[in-house]
Amino acid sequence: MKMKKILAAAAAAAMLCGLTACNTDNNSSDPAVGNDVSPSISGGKVYNVGICQLIEHPALDLATKGFQDVLKEKLGDNVKIDVQRAQGESANCATIVNSFVSANVDLIMANATPALAAAVSGTGTIPIVGTSITSYEVALGDGWTGKNVTGASDLAPLDQQEDMIIEIFPDARKVGILYCSAEPNSDYQAKIIKQELEKDGIECKEYTVADSNEIQAQTQAAVSDNCDVIYIPTDNTFANAAETVKNVVVPAGVPVVAGEEGICGGCGTVTLSISYESMGRAAGEMAYEILVNGKNPGEMSVGYSETTKKYNKEICDALGVTVPDGYTAIE
Repeated sequence: MKMKKILAAAAAAAMLCGLTACNTDNNSSDPAVGNDVSPSISGGKVYNVGICQLIEHPALDLATKGFQDVLKEKLGDNVKIDVQRAQGESANCATIVNSFVSANVDLIMANATPALAAAVSGTGTIPIVGTSITSYEVALGDGWTGKNVTGASDLAPLDQQEDMIIEIFPDARKVGILYCSAEPNSDYQAKIIKQELEKDGIECKEYTVADSNEIQAQTQAAVSDNCDVIYIPTDNTFANAAETVKNVVVPAGVPVVAGEEGICGGCGTVTLSISYESMGRAAGEMAYEILVNGKNPGEMSVGYSETTKKYNKEICDALGVTVPDGYTAIE
């Protein structure tokens, strides 16, 4: 479970796009950044890349930014990128992917699990690079390898996250685990964290939501059940509603340990975090290798990130949480 591989760096540029059901970015007129344009493609083929991002929130936005930055640095005017956001709806992901397939783009970047699932369902030939995917096996099943898919994972080692809970809150005897049951990767993380905590004699209870409308009630349920600590894994639903959690847990004095920095910055105390921008850049490097050097995505290993211990100073101060040396404040 100790997955510590350094993510590479890379980038992108952007172009016009327009699904009325989805948010879009239009950056095709941006100048190329830097002078690292590959001489082998300068003045030659223009690559069309479609990005399907599940929802707009800081973590996924950073992954998209890192991916774009890499391709922009590498390819300059030889790449056009169509960024479309699905407003959190899986059906919109399918619509976006279908538009990319109809346009015969050269590569699809799928940002978050529903976007990846839609891309895999939509095409078996166009290369797909995923980002913000916790487990490709969980997202796509055991048979995904060897196909037209690769990418980078946002999974921080779960055993180390459990160690963090025990390190910061040694007196905790009951941990509530909050996550969205509609997100398979969240369920995967929750089950492993629960197993790890129970091995150390800590009682755990899961509090699941079907959508964001249930977050306040389930967070209040965890507080009312006298949970000493709440754990929230990487979860798109909670990442987009961290303020709702904060408004319940901070007045109640219950600390949250988060699976990623975006959630921690909104409602948490500490996290073992990866850099979503670096993860996106790694995916951009993969895309470059596929587009320019003809790499087969089915033969490329999933990338994992170095992790950093971070803390939310405002909430830690409010709750009187003492953070040991080795933690960096979230800016």
